[in-house]
Amino acid sequence: MSNTINMLYNKVKKIIYAHEHAMGPMRVRQPLPEEGTEQVGPFVLLHHAAPRNYAANSEPPRLGPHPHRGFEPVTFLFNGGIFHRDSMGNEGSISTGDVQWMTAGSGILHSEGPSPEFLKEGGTLELIQLWINVPARNKMDQPKYQDIKGSDMPKVFDDAGDRLKLVSGEFHGKKGPATTYTDIVAIMGDMDEHSEIELSFKDGNETLIYLLNGSIEINKEKTIDKFHIVTFEGTTGNIHLKALSNSRLLILNAAPIDEPVVAYGPFVMNTMEEIHKAYDDFNSGKFGVLTY
Repeated sequence: MSNTINMLYNKVKKIIYAHEHAMGPMRVRQPLPEEGTEQVGPFVLLHHAAPRNYAANSEPPRLGPHPHRGFEPVTFLFNGGIFHRDSMGNEGSISTGDVQWMTAGSGILHSEGPSPEFLKEGGTLELIQLWINVPARNKMDQPKYQDIKGSDMPKVFDDAGDRLKLVSGEFHGKKGPATTYTDIVAIMGDMDEHSEIELSFKDGNETLIYLLNGSIEINKEKTIDKFHIVTFEGTTGNIHLKALSNSRLLILNAAPIDEPVVAYGPFVMNTMEEIHKAYDDFNSGKFGVLTY
């Protein structure tokens, strides 16, 4: 629990409900983009696959091979097991509390779905996929893949009631294991009922918080419940959070990228001409081959 009292709070701008959408064989909640909020800093899309239970030896949905270019699709796994394959030859499994951080770069095909262990044992599956824009100079970089284990993420609050871990960036003197192109702080995890924390970030960065479950009070005045995202007015000032019930959340803070953004289909580029080129390159086989 933080003992810091700072009345210069970063005021809440918007609280957005995450409506359900179909995404291939899955249904996900999508609070970003939403009408009037196309992006927050470099964050252009957030999908939440809310908790769903699967019996042992059942067949949960899997997203087959599909292309990306120009951004980083990141999977935060809150429960379950996921297996990833891509056209660069990367394969990896992550489990509860882990993160899969992929750089699409100049173009990649990938597929992801429940891991063989999860298929055999069954259980609860819950995840967030976040699309993170990268600067124009990096959009055509070599694709890469990072498997980030929860055991390698430092806790960012010492209070035993705050089970929050640092995935990327520097925060409170600690550094997350993920490698990023721009200044990005990503914190995932849980807060016990009645626990409180104070967030302070670098001036000029933008912040969003998504609540997967529970209820939290923000800056001692606003309350949000599960399936809501909150954005903030400014880029200075602390943010105070108090858990009104056991709560699960994703906290994101990042430096904005002052460039045009065009997000269309599975690509995030700077112009529509670059989007058309991405489709042409994909259709001509330049993203490689992936069969399942």
